[in-house]
Amino acid sequence: MEYSQKNTNSITEGIVWKQLLIFFFPLLLGTFFQQLYNTVDAIVVGRYVGKQALSAVGGTTGTLINLSVGFFIGISSGATVTISQFFGGKNESKVSDSVHTAIGLAILGGFVIMIIGFFGAPLALRWMGTPEDVITYSLQYIRIYFLGMIANLIYNMGSGILRAIGDSKRPLYFLIVSCVINIVLDLLFVVGFHWNVIGVAIATVISQAVSAILVCKALIKTDESYKLELKKIYLHPGLLKKIINIGLPAGMQSLMYTSSNVVIQSTINSFGTDTVAAWTAYGKIDGIFWMILGAFGISITTFVGQNYGAGNKERIKAGVKTCLIMSMGVAILLSIFLYFSGPYLFKLFTTDPSVIDIGLFMIYSIVPFYASFVPIEIFTGSLRGLGNTLLPMIMTGLGVCVLRVSWVIFAVPIWPSIKTVIMSYPITWIVTSILFIIYFRYYIKKEKI
Repeated sequence: MEYSQKNTNSITEGIVWKQLLIFFFPLLLGTFFQQLYNTVDAIVVGRYVGKQALSAVGGTTGTLINLSVGFFIGISSGATVTISQFFGGKNESKVSDSVHTAIGLAILGGFVIMIIGFFGAPLALRWMGTPEDVITYSLQYIRIYFLGMIANLIYNMGSGILRAIGDSKRPLYFLIVSCVINIVLDLLFVVGFHWNVIGVAIATVISQAVSAILVCKALIKTDESYKLELKKIYLHPGLLKKIINIGLPAGMQSLMYTSSNVVIQSTINSFGTDTVAAWTAYGKIDGIFWMILGAFGISITTFVGQNYGAGNKERIKAGVKTCLIMSMGVAILLSIFLYFSGPYLFKLFTTDPSVIDIGLFMIYSIVPFYASFVPIEIFTGSLRGLGNTLLPMIMTGLGVCVLRVSWVIFAVPIWPSIKTVIMSYPITWIVTSILFIIYFRYYIKKEKI
């Protein structure tokens, strides 16, 4: 079977920076549209319902959703790495078996998370100290969101499969369609039908279902080795073990990140609705940075995975260096942009002066330190592409999660202010980046890459 170049990017050859960017830009635009429809949710309810509803579609619910979805996406990265390595090594039968195992894992994982999330949401919201004037909206939103979890995970896994074989364009097209549907339904359900946060949640679930259908259709209709045949969906034990071995540490890493954010969110909830609303709006603005850096991280994982499978060690080192330089430059430029455009961006979400003032303080305190997180993302992605995820998880757990939670537990009671809480981010980024820089240099030398 010949590998078609129509939808795949041959990142095992050609100019390194050019191949990275060819893969990166569709990925970036895709995450932009994903971020866009999440942001539109916040803008619509913030403008047409109120700050309580704004808090409900982000803040605590966003943290809980990220906790579950982020864990699965981390595990699914094991499938992406596995498929990219087999694809780079031209092992067609293993690519096919890995695809069907990955989709089976997505269906099973989606069902489990749906059940746990739907029935566990009330307890989790209470445990995190969600303000009383927000909790009803939050529960309505998150329960509907969890009902759409199977489609959510199928889309994420399917997109990961396409990216593993170098196709970052079609996931972009599917997200554009999903985004347009979400925006139209947001306006129809909230502004037209006055369904409040219920309308936003239903719009999100419908749009995610459409994207899941589109990605499955793309996998079913191809004639390449990554073709999906529904009757062949099966959890192949050997491949499932390989996927879990690579993906579980990444999932645990995501879980630790989000768990530390649960502690942060719980602390922020104690400062009242204005602070929760400001943190929600800031999270949407802050998402611009994470979508760009996340696109670089996924790009280098796929680049390293395919080149490792093909045995191109020198190309791996060149790719990591190039990606690090590009992402660092973007982080610095974005920090400058967000720092000075903050007042205008916050007014998209709310006109409440108290919420805006708190949100601007958050921007001015965090965005100047964005560049300090870059080594963590790029080196983690690179090591993941090599199949090394355990020690990066441990370093992240110690440098980011344990240190961040310790800071909140011990420092906040001494200096009880929002400033003390958010300073946990730059402090932990800097410490963890130093750990990754030291370890990555050691690992590359040890493995003779």
